[in-house]
Amino acid sequence: MDLLQNLESELELFKAEYAKFGRGNKTAGTRGRKHLQNIKKMAQELRNSIQCSKKEEGST
Repeated sequence: MDLLQNLESELELFKAEYAKFGRGNKTAGTRGRKHLQNIKKMAQELRNSIQCSKKEEGST
């Protein structure tokens, strides 16, 4: 579940940066996009982990 906690943490960081961007801080947009990219990577890792678990359960 560590991956899920990291994903939630990254989402909170993105929310903070997006709020700053909404108030006119242009560099917060860049940081927000970085957090979104990290979220995308973590989500893909989580998908792969779930898929592997499903395959392992099916073969036993």
